[in-house]
Amino acid sequence: MGPARLLVAMLVVRDPFGLPFVTTAVPPGAVVHTDGWGGCVGLAGLGYDHRPKSLSASDDPAHVAMPRVHRVCSLLDRWWLGTHQGAIRREHLDYYLDEYAFRYSRRGSRARGMLFCRLLQQAVRVDPVPYKRLVGGSRAADRKT
Repeated sequence: MGPARLLVAMLVVRDPFGLPFVTTAVPPGAVVHTDGWGGCVGLAGLGYDHRPKSLSASDDPAHVAMPRVHRVCSLLDRWWLGTHQGAIRREHLDYYLDEYAFRYSRRGSRARGMLFCRLLQQAVRVDPVPYKRLVGGSRAADRKT
């Protein structure tokens, strides 16, 4: 069994803090499993039950140490190599991750017709985004509050 909902975002490697993504996506008090990346060190001080696991210090392979993360990443890799033939550009990555999260979070839906209904609802709720804004744009700038 995997996570019920998936939230993903591109983090800039040079940015030492992954905390803004976690604090906006995860409610305080929740258990947060990480791979021991230094950008998540302050999670316990923000009220999260932070459980880091250093994969490099572990004798277990990644698929054993963090099976859900491994599954999500493997399926993401399979999706963009199969659907997009690996032709994903960095400037569009956040939008592709949004689409993948949408599909992943609804993969076990019993009401398959509702997937299309939800897609239409989201399309009507947001303003159109011109291509020039998509290229190099950000998800946050394109969403209505």
